Amino acid sequence: MSPATIFNIHLMLGYVAWLLCFRTIWPKLRVMDRIEAQRLIAMLHSFRFFGLVFILPGFTGPALPPGFAPFAAYGDFATGLLAMAALAIVRIRPLFRLSVLAFNLGGAGDRLVNYYHGVRLDLHSVAGELGAAYAIVMLYVPILMITHVAAFALLLRPANRTTRHNAPVD
Repeated sequence: MSPATIFNIHLMLGYVAWLLCFRTIWPKLRVMDRIEAQRLIAMLHSFRFFGLVFILPGFTGPALPPGFAPFAAYGDFATGLLAMAALAIVRIRPLFRLSVLAFNLGGAGDRLVNYYHGVRLDLHSVAGELGAAYAIVMLYVPILMITHVAAFALLLRPANRTTRHNAPVD
């Protein structure tokens, strides 16, 4: 089997596996307090500083297309910082909502730009050059994109004024 085929199978199955897992989480996120649900998503994305490993010398192979690593690294880093900012200001609701929107727009945009660069640079044919970062792409990236979609769905959901216990929300 070619490296490109293995790469594509891994990426596709990464999404399938995470979607199957996320099926059990999504109903809980939908009914919980909107701020708490977004906070959980932000916690996951706050670790995106780890994407800087793409530009760490020796972590990826020397034949990794040069146009891929900087975008992947700095986009993840910026998204991680925005997610941390959201977590730091969670008690200031309007700023929290704005920062949630910012890290999700930036993070989803980063994922889409990285997919574009990956296709344009034929990344799947040199997937072994990702080195240890291959695990990030296959295991972490799918859940990041899935949770961006979930965060947007939560942001677009009409505000409920009460929960099951008639306590104010939002």
